Amino acid sequence: MLDALITSKTRIKILLKFFLNKNNKSYLRSLEQEFGESSNAIRIELNRFEEAGLLRSHFDGNKKFFQANTSHPLFKDIHSILLKMVGIDTIIENIAQKLQDIDAAYLTGDFAQGIDSQTIELIFIGSQLDIKLINGYIRKAERIINRKIQYTHILKNEQKRYLQHKPSLLIWTNEK
Repeated sequence: MLDALITSKTRIKILLKFFLNKNNKSYLRSLEQEFGESSNAIRIELNRFEEAGLLRSHFDGNKKFFQANTSHPLFKDIHSILLKMVGIDTIIENIAQKLQDIDAAYLTGDFAQGIDSQTIELIFIGSQLDIKLINGYIRKAERIINRKIQYTHILKNEQKRYLQHKPSLLIWTNEK
């Protein structure tokens, strides 16, 4: 029973790591450190995902790197389910789409790296955002998803410099 619990926890961490942000790549030892779990449990799950075709792998030197197989027919469905599980869909519906002066919204922090967390970190890009309105939407979204939401507001001309060295995932854009 304990083995099933450990591997299911590991399975969820792997799903978050690779399917929340399709650009994430990692190898076994780095996942062992990141997840704080045994390399054997992680290896078993990585092999299962790879055999199912959900993960692709390649070698770089002696390290075997894994990444989500975005061409797998279930990739979009798994990605969508994870967004709902984390509550990002609620954030988009209740915050980003309702704000008129927002150009884009990025997920940063742990979730952008595929790590589950009780805090969702966002970056809103726009000119003159109504902070009072945003705070109201955030409080509402926090109650719905039962997670804390932290945000940073930056101007569009600061976007490249600010996001340059941060893991980030574009979750909404106002561009048509």
